[in-house]
Amino acid sequence: MSQESSQRRPAAGPHRVVVIVDQNSNPFELGCATEVFGLRRPELGRELYDFRLCSPEPTTLMRDGFFTLGGVADLAAADTADTLIVPNRPDTEVPRRPAVLDAVRRAHARGARLVGFCSGAFTLAEAGVLDGRRATAHWQWADAFRARFPTVRLAEDVLFVDDGDILTAAGSAAALDLGLHLVRRDHGAEIANAVSRRLVFAAHRDGGQRQFIQRPVPDTPDESLAPVLAWTEERLHLPLTVADLAARARVSPATLHRRFRAQLGTTPLAWLNRERLSLACRLIERGEARMEVVARRSGLGTAANLRILMRRETGLAPSAYRRRFGPGPR
Repeated sequence: MSQESSQRRPAAGPHRVVVIVDQNSNPFELGCATEVFGLRRPELGRELYDFRLCSPEPTTLMRDGFFTLGGVADLAAADTADTLIVPNRPDTEVPRRPAVLDAVRRAHARGARLVGFCSGAFTLAEAGVLDGRRATAHWQWADAFRARFPTVRLAEDVLFVDDGDILTAAGSAAALDLGLHLVRRDHGAEIANAVSRRLVFAAHRDGGQRQFIQRPVPDTPDESLAPVLAWTEERLHLPLTVADLAARARVSPATLHRRFRAQLGTTPLAWLNRERLSLACRLIERGEARMEVVARRSGLGTAANLRILMRRETGLAPSAYRRRFGPGPR
């Protein structure tokens, strides 16, 4: 069998995610990719992804010489990826290997989805695939990135950017946020929630949230939003307002707004709408076909409001979401 035919992915196989690991790559983001895309999940009854690592060399020295990675595929595996996660590393001023950049360009040319975690945006920009596109990177490298790649539309204060076939995350925990976002895009909210529960990680932090949230030492014993969040999540079907949440928390709406901004990086209304939409998605995935029922049970009120929010947040109409993620053959 030829090398080309041995690398060809079976047409009926699961979506293949390939991570390129290069010298001085960060172990944390590699671990995030492995946790989200690489673990088998028998509790879900199906395999979500075909996951593999590849590298330009037989052994790769990871960041700061912490350890050496070996026994992974060679760089040719990148040519079989449906989603290619590119290398990221702290030495952003050092050019990436031409072989790695060529692999990224080939993947982009054939329509593969490209993902950069943290400084991975530098790899994508060096490959020339981000020109004129939106992207993000870790806030500490924003000035350097903008100086080197002025044609890229850098969003420096968000967790991640979904620009269709190219997605970038700000780094560290934001890699998990983007990974779960991709699971949600590929398999729906129900599966993404199951993966997040196994990770013991928040199921959904919106990509537009700020990278860095200032958290001064509180001058009161406990200002945690956890009790009011839990209370609200059990009552999403009710016509709750921000004023109702504030009353439950025994604070003014203005104080509640400040606490949401400080602790979650969003507003009470935006959080409430996202939770209701997530519930609506789960109802559709479980088989509820009547959109007026979905809207009422999720607290979104009307089917028209459901359609508006679902199109804005998922890019799909409720009927298209049901065809893609609903029960039965897909």
